[in-house]
Amino acid sequence: MTRPVALITGVGDGTGAALARRFAEGGYAVAMLARNRDRLRSLEQEIDHAKAYVSDLADLGGLLATVATVRAEMGRPSVLVHNAVSATFQNFLDADPEDLERNFRVNTTSLLYLARDLVPDMIAAGAGAIMVTGNTAALRGVANTAVFAPTKAAQRILAQSLARDLGQKGIHVAYITIDAAIDTPWTRVPLHPDKPEDFFSKPKAIAEEVFHVAHQDPSTWAFDLVIRPFAENW
Repeated sequence: MTRPVALITGVGDGTGAALARRFAEGGYAVAMLARNRDRLRSLEQEIDHAKAYVSDLADLGGLLATVATVRAEMGRPSVLVHNAVSATFQNFLDADPEDLERNFRVNTTSLLYLARDLVPDMIAAGAGAIMVTGNTAALRGVANTAVFAPTKAAQRILAQSLARDLGQKGIHVAYITIDAAIDTPWTRVPLHPDKPEDFFSKPKAIAEEVFHVAHQDPSTWAFDLVIRPFAENW
C-alpha cells in the first residue's frame, strides 16, 4: 500500500524530529525539510519511511523547487506541518530591521508559498491538513520580540484565513501554540539549567498532539490549540 505523504518543515533535533517520527509511525512517508544536511541525513537513517530534503525556507524559489522534487520522488503531500521558525530576540533599537524581513519570510511568507503549491492537490482529493506550530509570540509582544512577534502574529492570522477558506473544502488547518520551553539540549542547559522536569514540554508529546489534531473528526475540528506544561504559570 502506498503511504500518504506528510511534508514537515523545520526538522531539527527537537520538535521537528519528533514530528517526523510520529507521522512515520502513523503510516506516512515523511518529507523532512531543514537547512542542516548532516542532521537530516542522520534522521533519514534513523526513521523508516522518511526522506531528507535540504531547504532554506528564506529562499522561496528554492523552497518551491524542493517541493517539486518531493512531489516527483514521494508523491503529493496530503499533510503539511509548518514547524520551521526564524527568531530574533532583541530590543527594536538594537535589532537589525533585516531580521524582521527574514523572520517574516521563513515564518509567514513560506507558509503562503507552501499552501499555494500544495492546496490544489488537497482540494482535488477533497481532504488534507495544514498544521502550523507557533508560540505565544503570536499572541503578545514583549520588549525583546519586536522583530519576531509580528511575524508569528501574521503567521497565525494567515493560518486562520486559510482555515476559513479551506475548511468547507475538506482541508483542516490548525494553529498549535506551544506555551513552553521545549525540552532540548539547547534550551535546558544554556537557558534553563535550574528548572525542574515539569517546566519543559516534551517534543514527543508535542508531536502526539499535532498528529492528533491533524486527524480529528471533521465534526470537531480545532483551529486554535494552546498547549503548555501542567506546571506552567499562565
